[in-house]
Amino acid sequence: MISLAVDDLAYFGRDPWWLVVVKAVFCFAFAMLTVLFSIVWERKVVAWMQLRIGPNRHGPWGMLQSLADGIKLMLKEDVVVKGADKFVYVLAPVVAAIPAFMSFAVVPFGPADNEISVFGHRTPMQLTDLPVGVLYILATASVGIYGIVLAGWSSGSTYPLLGGLRSTAQMISYEIAMGISFAAVFLYSHSMSTSQIVATQQHTWYVLLLPVSFLVYIVSMVGETNRAPFDLPEAEGELVGGFNTEYSSIKFAMFMLAEYVNMVTVSAVATTLFLGGWRAPWPISTFWAGANHGWWPLLWFTVKIQLLLFLFIWLRGTLPRMRYDQFMKLGWKVLIPVSMVWLMLVASVRALRNENYDFQRVLLYVGGGVLAVLLISLAADVFRDRAAKKAEAGQAPQDAAGDRFDPMAGGFPVPPKPGQTLPPVPRRRSRAPEAAEHQLVGKDGDDA
Repeated sequence: MISLAVDDLAYFGRDPWWLVVVKAVFCFAFAMLTVLFSIVWERKVVAWMQLRIGPNRHGPWGMLQSLADGIKLMLKEDVVVKGADKFVYVLAPVVAAIPAFMSFAVVPFGPADNEISVFGHRTPMQLTDLPVGVLYILATASVGIYGIVLAGWSSGSTYPLLGGLRSTAQMISYEIAMGISFAAVFLYSHSMSTSQIVATQQHTWYVLLLPVSFLVYIVSMVGETNRAPFDLPEAEGELVGGFNTEYSSIKFAMFMLAEYVNMVTVSAVATTLFLGGWRAPWPISTFWAGANHGWWPLLWFTVKIQLLLFLFIWLRGTLPRMRYDQFMKLGWKVLIPVSMVWLMLVASVRALRNENYDFQRVLLYVGGGVLAVLLISLAADVFRDRAAKKAEAGQAPQDAAGDRFDPMAGGFPVPPKPGQTLPPVPRRRSRAPEAAEHQLVGKDGDDA
């Protein structure tokens, strides 16, 4: 398998310098045009979901709304906060935006066997590839998060600092689950090269072989891009605007650009690792031999990215923002354990298959292990519930004796702890009967 990956990577590194520049500009232009389209598409789709009109003034059908917004932001006054760390304050938007574009360097738009011709030169439809291309994508995504962290710290304000801290927690929580979901793909493809991973999906896409890894990655990519319902670093309701509260003009536009480019990047990674990359969907590839050759793979790749972007828009238009404790619980107590258990199952299946065990025996061994774990978990839950009921029964007389929760015990309101309940709120007597009596008295007086 290692020699196969090396042979595939041998197609790269042979382009002249001007062709490398052309391909780099193409990657940048592809990301920018997709961002401009996705902004308009998001506003159109959300308006359609909410029975509104949406943008329809700038250009035909409002398609130039993104360009108009960019020009407006560049012409607005650029305010620099007086108490900010000037160098880091200006550097943060750049750190957030540039790594999002860097990930496209290893994303394959088409086959890696020199099928297209650019000005007479045969070249792969990919800027470059690495034996650890997926790890390169994870590294650049991690660097982009530091732009948000630095923006919150350098502003010298409380709410941006809280947004930056929340972003740090998101990076730690959801990148772990994302990396574990990638590990299952590595076990099946025997490679970390993006072009090799797409090549191994010739017969079956990994979304069918690794559905749990795909679902974990989908949730993780929404959390990584700070999109609803995981937009905790911004959280307009309680943080005013989060990490970008003190930014304006072109620096604010760069943060918005980084968010949408990250959406395109994670969608491209999901397409590469789980949805067959540039390969045509199943019905088309069966009756059209040329669907995966020439420039056609670029079309299938773009369509898959747009479908994943629609998923982002759909989630934003339907789901409310999660609470911070729910967000952390989902990352640490759900996604990471599920990813680790799933990775163990995938590794067990691959090891048994490598030992030439038949499918029935693999299913028996793996299914028996899963069933045993489920039974142990069920028994543990039953005993834990019984212990909790006994503890509640023992605390009931103590609570009845007067050990009640005081929300103002420390001089300021505090929430109740688990198991405590708030005392009933005293309410004044309704004035409706008194008003009715006054009206009756008034009427009797008038009659008299």
